[in-house]
Amino acid sequence: MTRDSSASSLIVGGAASSPRAPLPTLPPLALYIHIPWCVRKCPYCDFNSHTASPVLPEQEYVDALLADLDQDLHAVYGREISSIFFGGGTPSLFSAEALGRLLEGVEQRIPFAEDIEITLEANPGTFEQEKFVAYRKLGINRLSIGIQSFQQEKLKALGRIHNGDEAVRAAGMARQAGFDNFNLDLMHGLPDQSLDDALSDLRQAIALNPTHISWYQLTLEPNTVFWNQPPVLPEDDTLWDIQEAGQALLAEQGYAQYEVSAYAQAGRPARHNLNYWSFGDFIGIGAGAHGKLSHPDGRIVRTWKTRLPKDYLNPAKSFQAGEKALTNDEMPFEFLMNALRLTAGVESRLYPERTGLSLESLAEGRAAAEQSGLLQVEPSRLAATERGQLFLNDLLQQFLN
Repeated sequence: MTRDSSASSLIVGGAASSPRAPLPTLPPLALYIHIPWCVRKCPYCDFNSHTASPVLPEQEYVDALLADLDQDLHAVYGREISSIFFGGGTPSLFSAEALGRLLEGVEQRIPFAEDIEITLEANPGTFEQEKFVAYRKLGINRLSIGIQSFQQEKLKALGRIHNGDEAVRAAGMARQAGFDNFNLDLMHGLPDQSLDDALSDLRQAIALNPTHISWYQLTLEPNTVFWNQPPVLPEDDTLWDIQEAGQALLAEQGYAQYEVSAYAQAGRPARHNLNYWSFGDFIGIGAGAHGKLSHPDGRIVRTWKTRLPKDYLNPAKSFQAGEKALTNDEMPFEFLMNALRLTAGVESRLYPERTGLSLESLAEGRAAAEQSGLLQVEPSRLAATERGQLFLNDLLQQFLN
Protein backbone atom coordinates (compact mmCIF):
# COMPACT_ATOMS: atom_id res chain seq x y z
CA MET A 1 0.00 0.00 0.00
CA THR A 2 1.39 3.39 -0.95
CA ARG A 3 1.04 6.74 0.70
CA ASP A 4 -1.50 7.77 -1.91
CA SER A 5 -3.81 4.94 -0.88
CA SER A 6 -7.39 5.81 -0.13
CA ALA A 7 -8.12 6.13 3.58
CA SER A 8 -11.31 4.14 3.04
CA SER A 9 -9.24 1.00 2.56
CA LEU A 10 -7.95 1.39 6.11
CA ILE A 11 -11.23 1.58 8.01
CA VAL A 12 -11.37 -0.77 11.00
CA GLY A 13 -13.90 -1.39 13.73
CA GLY A 14 -17.01 -1.36 11.55
CA ALA A 15 -19.10 1.32 9.92
CA ALA A 16 -20.96 4.05 11.75
CA SER A 17 -24.57 3.45 12.70
CA SER A 18 -27.45 5.48 11.28
CA PRO A 19 -26.43 8.96 10.14
CA ARG A 20 -26.45 11.72 12.73
CA ALA A 21 -27.82 15.19 12.22
CA PRO A 22 -25.42 17.45 10.32
CA LEU A 23 -23.24 19.41 12.72
CA PRO A 24 -24.43 23.03 13.04
CA THR A 25 -20.82 24.22 13.15
CA LEU A 26 -17.57 22.34 13.07
CA PRO A 27 -15.50 22.46 16.28
CA PRO A 28 -12.18 24.31 16.57
CA LEU A 29 -9.27 22.64 14.80
CA ALA A 30 -5.87 21.94 16.36
CA LEU A 31 -2.73 20.19 15.10
CA TYR A 32 -0.66 17.62 16.98
CA ILE A 33 2.84 16.87 15.66
CA HIS A 34 4.68 13.84 17.03
CA ILE A 35 8.49 13.74 17.13
CA PRO A 36 9.22 10.15 18.20
CA TRP A 37 12.89 10.30 19.25
CA CYS A 38 14.46 10.86 22.67
CA VAL A 39 17.97 10.52 24.06
CA ARG A 40 16.98 7.54 26.19
CA LYS A 41 13.70 5.73 26.81
CA CYS A 42 12.55 6.23 30.40
CA PRO A 43 11.51 3.04 32.26
CA TYR A 44 8.00 4.37 33.02
CA CYS A 45 7.24 5.71 29.52
CA ASP A 46 4.59 4.03 27.36
CA PHE A 47 4.50 6.76 24.71
CA ASN A 48 5.63 6.09 21.15
CA SER A 49 9.25 7.11 21.70
CA HIS A 50 12.47 5.62 20.36
CA THR A 51 16.12 6.12 21.24
CA ALA A 52 17.68 8.60 18.84
CA SER A 53 20.64 7.79 16.63
CA PRO A 54 23.57 10.25 16.68
CA VAL A 55 22.17 12.00 13.60
CA LEU A 56 18.42 12.49 13.35
CA PRO A 57 16.72 12.39 9.92
CA GLU A 58 15.33 15.90 10.41
CA GLN A 59 14.87 16.89 6.81
CA GLU A 60 13.34 13.59 5.76
CA TYR A 61 10.98 13.63 8.72
CA VAL A 62 9.83 17.20 8.06
CA ASP A 63 9.17 16.26 4.43
CA ALA A 64 7.13 13.27 5.63
CA LEU A 65 5.17 15.36 8.14
CA LEU A 66 4.13 17.84 5.46
CA ALA A 67 3.17 15.05 3.06
CA ASP A 68 1.19 13.43 5.87
CA LEU A 69 -0.60 16.73 6.53
CA ASP A 70 -1.45 17.06 2.84
CA GLN A 71 -3.49 13.86 3.07
CA ASP A 72 -5.60 15.27 5.94
CA LEU A 73 -6.32 18.64 4.34
CA HIS A 74 -9.68 17.41 3.03
CA ALA A 75 -11.01 17.56 6.61
CA VAL A 76 -10.08 21.20 7.26
CA TYR A 77 -13.24 22.65 5.63
CA GLY A 78 -11.95 26.21 5.66
CA ARG A 79 -11.07 26.29 9.33
CA GLU A 80 -7.92 27.83 10.80
CA ILE A 81 -5.60 26.15 13.30
CA SER A 82 -6.19 27.38 16.84
CA SER A 83 -3.26 25.55 18.46
CA ILE A 84 -0.26 23.37 17.65
CA PHE A 85 1.41 20.94 20.03
CA PHE A 86 4.80 19.33 19.40
CA GLY A 87 4.88 16.14 21.50
CA GLY A 88 7.17 13.17 21.74
CA GLY A 89 9.64 11.73 22.38
CA THR A 90 11.62 14.91 22.81
CA PRO A 91 10.72 17.49 20.14
CA SER A 92 13.45 19.82 21.39
CA LEU A 93 16.00 17.42 19.91
CA PHE A 94 15.07 18.92 16.54
CA SER A 95 16.86 22.05 15.39
CA ALA A 96 15.10 25.39 15.14
CA GLU A 97 15.84 25.33 11.40
CA ALA A 98 13.90 22.07 10.93
CA LEU A 99 10.97 23.20 13.07
CA GLY A 100 10.90 26.55 11.30
CA ARG A 101 10.65 24.88 7.89
CA LEU A 102 7.87 22.67 9.24
CA LEU A 103 5.85 25.56 10.71
CA GLU A 104 6.24 27.53 7.49
CA GLY A 105 4.99 24.55 5.50
CA VAL A 106 2.01 24.06 7.82
CA GLU A 107 0.98 27.72 7.59
CA GLN A 108 1.17 27.59 3.80
CA ARG A 109 -1.44 24.82 3.93
CA ILE A 110 -3.74 25.94 6.77
CA PRO A 111 -4.08 29.50 8.09
CA PHE A 112 -3.07 30.13 11.71
CA ALA A 113 -5.44 31.84 14.14
CA GLU A 114 -4.21 35.31 15.05
CA ASP A 115 -3.75 34.24 18.68
CA ILE A 116 -2.53 30.70 17.95
CA GLU A 117 -0.94 28.80 20.85
CA ILE A 118 2.12 26.79 19.76
CA THR A 119 3.55 24.48 22.44
CA LEU A 120 6.83 22.56 22.31
CA GLU A 121 7.74 19.80 24.76
CA ALA A 122 11.32 20.21 25.94
CA ASN A 123 13.72 18.55 28.34
CA PRO A 124 15.66 20.58 30.93
CA GLY A 125 19.09 19.50 29.63
CA THR A 126 21.56 22.22 28.75
CA PHE A 127 21.63 21.16 25.08
CA GLU A 128 17.89 21.90 24.70
CA GLN A 129 18.06 25.12 26.74
CA GLU A 130 20.48 26.64 24.26
CA LYS A 131 17.75 26.44 21.59
CA PHE A 132 15.02 28.25 23.54
CA VAL A 133 15.70 31.69 22.04
CA ALA A 134 15.65 30.30 18.50
CA TYR A 135 12.40 28.44 19.17
CA ARG A 136 10.75 31.61 20.47
CA LYS A 137 11.75 33.51 17.31
CA LEU A 138 9.89 30.90 15.23
CA GLY A 139 6.61 31.85 16.88
CA ILE A 140 6.56 28.98 19.37
CA ASN A 141 5.02 30.74 22.36
CA ARG A 142 4.62 28.02 25.00
CA LEU A 143 7.01 25.43 26.41
CA SER A 144 6.20 22.29 28.35
CA ILE A 145 9.33 21.30 30.26
CA GLY A 146 9.61 17.70 31.49
CA ILE A 147 10.98 18.13 35.01
CA GLN A 148 9.33 15.11 36.79
CA SER A 149 11.37 15.78 39.97
CA PHE A 150 14.08 18.11 41.28
CA GLN A 151 15.65 15.43 43.53
CA GLN A 152 18.63 13.57 42.17
CA GLU A 153 17.79 10.16 43.62
CA LYS A 154 14.26 10.36 42.22
CA LEU A 155 15.52 11.47 38.80
CA LYS A 156 17.93 8.55 38.77
CA ALA A 157 15.14 6.12 39.67
CA LEU A 158 13.05 7.51 36.80
CA GLY A 159 15.91 7.17 34.31
CA ARG A 160 15.99 10.91 33.62
CA ILE A 161 19.19 12.35 32.14
CA HIS A 162 19.00 15.85 33.67
CA ASN A 163 19.70 16.92 37.23
CA GLY A 164 17.84 19.22 39.61
CA ASP A 165 20.03 22.24 38.90
CA GLU A 166 19.40 21.92 35.16
CA ALA A 167 15.68 21.74 35.86
CA VAL A 168 15.78 25.00 37.81
CA ARG A 169 17.90 26.71 35.15
CA ALA A 170 15.56 25.58 32.36
CA ALA A 171 12.68 27.59 33.79
CA GLY A 172 14.86 30.69 34.07
CA MET A 173 16.18 30.29 30.54
CA ALA A 174 12.67 29.84 29.18
CA ARG A 175 11.65 33.16 30.69
CA GLN A 176 14.85 34.88 29.47
CA ALA A 177 14.14 33.57 25.97
CA GLY A 178 10.79 35.36 25.98
CA PHE A 179 8.43 32.58 27.06
CA ASP A 180 5.92 34.20 29.38
CA ASN A 181 3.78 31.06 29.20
CA PHE A 182 5.27 27.71 30.13
CA ASN A 183 4.34 24.46 31.85
CA LEU A 184 6.37 22.33 34.22
CA ASP A 185 5.64 18.61 34.11
CA LEU A 186 5.96 17.05 37.57
CA MET A 187 5.21 13.55 38.87
CA HIS A 188 4.36 12.26 42.32
CA GLY A 189 4.01 8.81 43.85
CA LEU A 190 7.61 8.12 42.84
CA PRO A 191 9.67 5.16 44.13
CA ASP A 192 10.16 5.49 47.91
CA GLN A 193 8.72 9.03 47.85
CA SER A 194 7.49 10.51 51.13
CA LEU A 195 4.93 13.26 51.60
CA ASP A 196 7.76 15.69 52.38
CA ASP A 197 9.64 14.66 49.22
CA ALA A 198 6.58 15.26 47.05
CA LEU A 199 5.76 18.64 48.60
CA SER A 200 9.40 19.72 48.30
CA ASP A 201 9.26 19.09 44.54
CA LEU A 202 5.98 20.96 44.28
CA ARG A 203 7.25 23.96 46.27
CA GLN A 204 10.34 24.15 44.05
CA ALA A 205 8.18 24.11 40.94
CA ILE A 206 5.90 26.84 42.30
CA ALA A 207 8.92 28.96 43.22
CA LEU A 208 9.88 29.03 39.53
CA ASN A 209 6.52 30.71 38.80
CA PRO A 210 5.40 28.73 35.74
CA THR A 211 2.01 29.70 34.36
CA HIS A 212 0.94 26.04 34.35
CA ILE A 213 1.84 22.88 36.27
CA SER A 214 0.97 19.35 35.16
CA TRP A 215 1.13 17.30 38.36
CA TYR A 216 0.23 13.65 38.06
CA GLN A 217 0.82 10.33 39.74
CA LEU A 218 3.30 7.80 38.38
CA THR A 219 1.44 4.75 37.12
CA LEU A 220 2.92 1.47 35.95
CA GLU A 221 1.93 0.93 32.33
CA PRO A 222 2.16 -2.29 30.28
CA ASN A 223 5.08 -2.62 27.86
CA THR A 224 7.40 -0.55 30.05
CA VAL A 225 10.46 -1.52 32.10
CA PHE A 226 8.64 -0.54 35.31
CA TRP A 227 5.75 -2.87 34.43
CA ASN A 228 8.12 -5.84 34.13
CA GLN A 229 10.43 -4.75 36.97
CA PRO A 230 8.15 -2.74 39.29
CA PRO A 231 9.83 -0.36 41.73
CA VAL A 232 8.66 0.06 45.33
CA LEU A 233 5.99 2.76 45.24
CA PRO A 234 4.42 4.57 48.21
CA GLU A 235 1.52 2.96 50.08
CA ASP A 236 -2.02 4.04 49.18
CA ASP A 237 -2.36 6.09 52.39
CA THR A 238 0.78 8.05 51.51
CA LEU A 239 -0.44 8.57 47.93
CA TRP A 240 -3.72 9.96 49.25
CA ASP A 241 -1.90 12.29 51.68
CA ILE A 242 0.32 13.54 48.83
CA GLN A 243 -2.69 14.19 46.60
CA GLU A 244 -4.64 16.10 49.25
CA ALA A 245 -1.70 18.16 50.51
CA GLY A 246 -0.43 18.92 47.00
CA GLN A 247 -3.79 20.10 45.74
CA ALA A 248 -4.18 22.35 48.78
CA LEU A 249 -0.71 23.83 48.25
CA LEU A 250 -1.34 24.50 44.55
CA ALA A 251 -4.67 26.19 45.28
CA GLU A 252 -3.10 28.30 48.02
CA GLN A 253 -0.42 29.48 45.57
CA GLY A 254 -2.90 30.50 42.87
CA TYR A 255 -2.88 27.41 40.67
CA ALA A 256 -6.48 26.41 39.97
CA GLN A 257 -7.14 22.78 39.12
CA TYR A 258 -9.15 22.70 35.91
CA GLU A 259 -8.52 19.08 34.88
CA VAL A 260 -7.54 15.84 36.62
CA SER A 261 -3.81 16.65 36.59
CA ALA A 262 -3.65 20.23 35.25
CA TYR A 263 -3.26 23.39 37.35
CA ALA A 264 -2.98 26.89 35.94
CA GLN A 265 -2.64 30.49 36.94
CA ALA A 266 -5.64 32.66 36.07
CA GLY A 267 -6.24 32.76 32.33
CA ARG A 268 -3.44 30.27 31.56
CA PRO A 269 -4.97 26.84 30.98
CA ALA A 270 -3.49 24.91 28.05
CA ARG A 271 -5.70 25.82 25.12
CA HIS A 272 -4.58 22.84 23.08
CA ASN A 273 -5.55 20.38 25.80
CA LEU A 274 -8.82 22.20 26.48
CA ASN A 275 -9.66 21.54 22.84
CA TYR A 276 -9.12 17.79 23.37
CA TRP A 277 -11.24 17.71 26.50
CA SER A 278 -14.10 19.69 24.97
CA PHE A 279 -14.27 17.27 22.01
CA GLY A 280 -12.67 19.64 19.53
CA ASP A 281 -11.01 18.41 16.34
CA PHE A 282 -7.32 17.77 15.86
CA ILE A 283 -5.18 16.56 13.00
CA GLY A 284 -2.42 14.22 14.15
CA ILE A 285 0.72 13.91 12.04
CA GLY A 286 3.90 12.02 12.75
CA ALA A 287 4.77 8.44 13.71
CA GLY A 288 1.99 7.02 15.87
CA ALA A 289 0.00 10.28 16.02
CA HIS A 290 -3.75 10.14 16.60
CA GLY A 291 -6.39 12.50 15.24
CA LYS A 292 -10.12 13.20 15.59
CA LEU A 293 -11.93 14.87 12.71
CA SER A 294 -15.56 15.95 12.31
CA HIS A 295 -17.35 16.27 8.99
CA PRO A 296 -20.31 18.50 8.17
CA ASP A 297 -22.54 15.47 7.47
CA GLY A 298 -22.17 14.34 11.09
CA ARG A 299 -19.40 11.76 10.69
CA ILE A 300 -16.74 11.85 13.40
CA VAL A 301 -13.63 9.85 12.59
CA ARG A 302 -10.65 8.88 14.73
CA THR A 303 -7.40 8.26 12.86
CA TRP A 304 -3.99 6.89 13.76
CA LYS A 305 -0.71 6.95 11.90
CA THR A 306 2.00 4.38 11.25
CA ARG A 307 3.84 3.87 14.54
CA LEU A 308 7.46 2.95 13.79
CA PRO A 309 9.66 5.81 12.50
CA LYS A 310 11.33 3.56 9.91
CA ASP A 311 7.92 2.63 8.50
CA TYR A 312 6.65 6.19 8.65
CA LEU A 313 9.68 7.29 6.61
CA ASN A 314 9.29 4.44 4.12
CA PRO A 315 7.71 5.79 0.88
CA ALA A 316 6.29 2.33 0.16
CA LYS A 317 4.11 2.44 3.29
CA SER A 318 1.04 4.49 4.10
CA PHE A 319 1.18 7.27 6.67
CA GLN A 320 -2.23 6.27 7.96
CA ALA A 321 -2.47 2.98 9.80
CA GLY A 322 -6.22 3.08 10.39
CA GLU A 323 -9.36 5.04 11.00
CA LYS A 324 -12.67 4.45 12.73
CA ALA A 325 -15.96 6.29 12.36
CA LEU A 326 -17.61 6.63 15.77
CA THR A 327 -21.05 5.08 16.06
CA ASN A 328 -24.02 6.66 17.82
CA ASP A 329 -23.72 4.10 20.62
CA GLU A 330 -20.07 5.00 21.19
CA MET A 331 -20.61 8.75 21.19
CA PRO A 332 -21.71 9.32 24.82
CA PHE A 333 -18.65 7.55 26.24
CA GLU A 334 -16.26 9.15 23.71
CA PHE A 335 -17.53 12.65 24.48
CA LEU A 336 -17.73 12.28 28.25
CA MET A 337 -14.40 10.46 28.55
CA ASN A 338 -12.88 13.81 27.63
CA ALA A 339 -15.33 16.37 29.02
CA LEU A 340 -15.63 14.90 32.50
CA ARG A 341 -11.89 15.21 33.05
CA LEU A 342 -12.51 18.94 33.37
CA THR A 343 -13.30 19.87 36.97
CA ALA A 344 -16.03 22.26 35.79
CA GLY A 345 -17.22 19.91 33.07
CA VAL A 346 -18.78 21.46 29.98
CA GLU A 347 -22.03 23.19 29.09
CA SER A 348 -24.70 20.64 28.17
CA ARG A 349 -25.32 22.34 24.82
CA LEU A 350 -21.83 21.30 23.71
CA TYR A 351 -22.91 17.66 23.45
CA PRO A 352 -25.40 18.13 20.57
CA GLU A 353 -23.18 20.76 18.96
CA ARG A 354 -20.13 18.48 18.86
CA THR A 355 -21.81 15.09 18.31
CA GLY A 356 -24.97 15.75 16.27
CA LEU A 357 -26.96 13.78 18.87
CA SER A 358 -29.64 15.05 21.22
CA LEU A 359 -29.17 15.42 24.97
CA GLU A 360 -31.93 12.83 25.37
CA SER A 361 -29.47 10.18 24.18
CA LEU A 362 -27.62 10.70 27.48
CA ALA A 363 -30.75 10.59 29.63
CA GLU A 364 -30.53 7.02 30.96
CA GLY A 365 -26.83 7.15 31.85
CA ARG A 366 -27.17 10.66 33.20
CA ALA A 367 -29.98 9.69 35.57
CA ALA A 368 -28.04 6.68 36.89
CA ALA A 369 -24.86 8.75 37.36
CA GLU A 370 -26.75 11.50 39.19
CA GLN A 371 -28.49 8.99 41.43
CA SER A 372 -25.16 7.41 42.37
CA GLY A 373 -23.72 10.80 43.29
CA LEU A 374 -21.09 10.76 40.53
CA LEU A 375 -22.60 13.43 38.24
CA GLN A 376 -23.81 16.86 39.28
CA VAL A 377 -27.55 17.43 39.06
CA GLU A 378 -27.32 20.51 36.89
CA PRO A 379 -29.31 20.57 33.61
CA SER A 380 -27.14 23.23 31.96
CA ARG A 381 -23.83 21.43 32.60
CA LEU A 382 -22.27 18.00 32.33
CA ALA A 383 -19.86 17.86 35.26
CA ALA A 384 -18.63 15.23 37.69
CA THR A 385 -19.11 15.67 41.42
CA GLU A 386 -16.01 15.58 43.64
CA ARG A 387 -16.75 11.89 44.18
CA GLY A 388 -17.19 11.42 40.45
CA GLN A 389 -13.77 12.92 39.81
CA LEU A 390 -12.25 10.39 42.22
CA PHE A 391 -14.11 7.50 40.57
CA LEU A 392 -14.13 8.68 36.98
CA ASN A 393 -14.01 5.17 35.51
CA ASP A 394 -17.12 4.21 37.49
CA LEU A 395 -18.85 7.36 36.26
CA LEU A 396 -18.02 6.64 32.62
CA GLN A 397 -19.33 3.09 32.93
CA GLN A 398 -22.82 4.58 33.18
CA PHE A 399 -22.53 5.71 29.55
CA LEU A 400 -21.24 2.50 27.98
CA ASN A 401 -23.62 0.71 25.63
